Amino acid sequence: MKIAVPDLVSPSYFPAEAAVELGCFAAHGVDAQIELISPVERAYAAMREGAVDFVAGSAHSALSAFPRWQGAKLLCAQSQGMYWFLVMRADLGAKRGDLEVVKGKRIGAAPWVGMGLKRLLTQAGIDLVRDAVTIAPTPGSLEPRINFGLAAVEALEAGIVDGFWANGMGADLAVARGSGTVVLDVRRGDGPAEAFNYTMATVATTDRLLAENPTACESAVRAIVDAQKILAADPARARQVGEKLFPEVADRIEAQIRRDLPFYQAGLTPDFIAGMNRFSRDIGILDADVPYDAVVAEGMRHLW
Repeated sequence: MKIAVPDLVSPSYFPAEAAVELGCFAAHGVDAQIELISPVERAYAAMREGAVDFVAGSAHSALSAFPRWQGAKLLCAQSQGMYWFLVMRADLGAKRGDLEVVKGKRIGAAPWVGMGLKRLLTQAGIDLVRDAVTIAPTPGSLEPRINFGLAAVEALEAGIVDGFWANGMGADLAVARGSGTVVLDVRRGDGPAEAFNYTMATVATTDRLLAENPTACESAVRAIVDAQKILAADPARARQVGEKLFPEVADRIEAQIRRDLPFYQAGLTPDFIAGMNRFSRDIGILDADVPYDAVVAEGMRHLW
């Protein structure tokens, strides 16, 4: 079984990676492998075409390939809450939560990832046109196998962008190198409260696979839950996975996993689906509310 992830070097997609590398899938009789396919809409297109079996990515982005959720379902969460950070150039002197700093600035973000930032800024009173805020992919970041967080740090340090909206590894590296300052961390209370439920890191599959091989889908959920439990019991195991998948920054992953452990829960609540529906309608990627059971594979709920 193939699991597409849009960024290998991300603490938010780490449960899926750990589930493969720590043997959780194998323990449930599934031969699974991780495949980097970026950006996330390309990963979902690959799942629609049958090139991969699961996507471990942002939940709302499934709509890029499955309008109105027709043909796809969420199996479980990897981590709760919208998990991207807004990082701005350190020399701007930005304070945590001060969104005025984005005015007149260039911010790097992948297309479907950037939707969350655009909506958040709009709700906070920033007019992207009036305030001359540019949110767009950085040059070269839309190649099929790019880890966007690392690419975003490089773009920031090269002066290509004034900030970026990306994962925890990108934020951590920018702060550690002194090139960036975290302005927004939605999961820890920054920005509008409803932004928490715009999206989250999930595992999705097709209705086709659910019908043809429900056992494999159940095994995938069990594997994710097992990985979450392993990491909670011994976060140091994260280093083992990092050294195989991204040795260049493996030394940083354990601390990020420890920080994010409270969010490593597999449940998909009705409140989350309602919040994601509202966000998706507000930004124009969904034209009607979709019932919970049309988004979530309810047969998996007992496994969370």
